[in-house]
Amino acid sequence: MGIRVMHTELDGVLIIEPDMFHDERGFFLETYHQARYAEHGIACTFVQDNHSQSRYGVLRGLHYQSLAAPMAKLVRCSSGTILDVVVDLRVGAPSFGRWLTVELSATNARQLFVPVGFAHGFVTHSEVAEIQYKCSGYYTPTAEGAVRWDDPELGVVWAVSNPIVSARDQAAQSFAAYRTHPAFVF
Repeated sequence: MGIRVMHTELDGVLIIEPDMFHDERGFFLETYHQARYAEHGIACTFVQDNHSQSRYGVLRGLHYQSLAAPMAKLVRCSSGTILDVVVDLRVGAPSFGRWLTVELSATNARQLFVPVGFAHGFVTHSEVAEIQYKCSGYYTPTAEGAVRWDDPELGVVWAVSNPIVSARDQAAQSFAAYRTHPAFVF
């Protein structure tokens, strides 16, 4: 068993490809092994696991938790396909305001490590998708923040027209407003 870890242009954001074994019965996949992940720099302690289901076109994000209750995430899609999005919110970081997208699916078994200091979101590209993610902090509503998914300054390309977005995510702050009161300074 092993994993391949790819570094991205956003410092600390990692794409993980675990070994997946197939035979006539189906497949086996180790989704997390603390020592193996720590060898690749993912040394946080995960304290909460979340599981969500979304139908085609549902967009969730761009969410983060401030340093009052910081949260890193290890995200995977266990059913269907999503486009996962990460935005660097660390003022002063070389990649501040930059974003990347990664397709996560049950087929490719990829995972995405989202460190503290980044906003995270996804949009469902299959009929239905299930997303599971490990969190290094507990969900804390008073530390929760969000940046608008469709902020023109960021220009994230979601590859879905007319996404289904919650009222809360529609009301998220602009990236310009975030810059005036940032949650993370590099």
